[in-house]
Amino acid sequence: MRRSSYLFTSESVSEGHPDKVCDRISDAVVDAYLSAMPEARVACETLATTNRVVIAGEVRGPDSITTNDIIGLARDAVRDIGYEQDGFHWETADVEVLLHAQSVDIAQGVDAAGNKDEGAGDQGIMFGYACNETPELMPAPIYYAHKILENLTAARKSKHNGAGALGPDAKSQVTLRYENDKPVAATQIVLSTQHLDEKLTSEDVRTIVEPYIRQTLPQGWISDSTVWHINPTGKFVIGGPDGDCGLTGRKIIVDTYGGAAPHGGGAFSGKDPTKVDRSAAYAARYLAKNVVAAGLASRCTLQLAYAIGVAKPLSIYADLHGTGNVDEARLEAVLTEIMDLSPRGIRTHLNLNRPIYARTAAYGHFGRKPEADGGFSWERTDLASALKSALA
Repeated sequence: MRRSSYLFTSESVSEGHPDKVCDRISDAVVDAYLSAMPEARVACETLATTNRVVIAGEVRGPDSITTNDIIGLARDAVRDIGYEQDGFHWETADVEVLLHAQSVDIAQGVDAAGNKDEGAGDQGIMFGYACNETPELMPAPIYYAHKILENLTAARKSKHNGAGALGPDAKSQVTLRYENDKPVAATQIVLSTQHLDEKLTSEDVRTIVEPYIRQTLPQGWISDSTVWHINPTGKFVIGGPDGDCGLTGRKIIVDTYGGAAPHGGGAFSGKDPTKVDRSAAYAARYLAKNVVAAGLASRCTLQLAYAIGVAKPLSIYADLHGTGNVDEARLEAVLTEIMDLSPRGIRTHLNLNRPIYARTAAYGHFGRKPEADGGFSWERTDLASALKSALA
């Protein structure tokens, strides 16, 4: 039986975290290829360390995108994040590009041919989740861990109220107390943020960041009993890839639900939307969010499974965690009727063959606002009424 009163913790990392720098560069490459050719195939991995960025992987796209273009994309991403340090500077870092052509063995399984529809780019399982803890239908701990860093980043870049003294690299962690299965209070708040002034103490940093954290969390969640851990190790001047090597795809729980729901294992960033690691995870979130938005349950977990080269999912599984008012087996059947869950069907329904991915690289792929150009299309709730009607 699920407990109704408990503590739950999730963490987030800022866009300047070494792994997120790599995610951003990899997704910038994806966007570049999709801009030039919507059917491009990209599997791009990035490594970043002291004054060095290495970009590797497989692509299939136009020759008009050159090595110098890719180097420029990497520098632009690092500059936008804000790295101008001796150990990692957007202008002077050595950028090496090792992209090569996609394997023909993979391509023959994925491409449509004759009567064969386009297949999944790999085998795997993908999960989607939604709950009614926040207006965005996300688990509250990860949602607010993201928001703390997103708000601090905006303040840092605008140099608002002393936040210009902070550096790009940061991590947050939020522990919430649940009563009757609803978040009601923050019991612990952890924030470690890089600072550019070596003289700043942990207390100095807390003075800068605490107002933003208080503004981010709901009224009344922070009290005198809330425990704060701000830069608990003390000095944090050496940050980003100069302090810790970064890799694409190493923050999959930060990218999804903060541990409140399962993750299939595949990362998102650096992959074009034919890769079901990305597109099917987006589809699963989309469907789960619409289930909750339709009032069919207060929590919903969906699992999809695929095989390389096979168009249709091997299975779909729905778990409403005892909060639903519909039969889960019937829901599974209706979900496959209401949306084509083949790789091509997902991309078409969510219009994913567009350069909309660099913006997903930090502060979560889920719980974001759908954007006018189609960014975060998987956050729409336009299927809610159709789901209600089909299951009435």
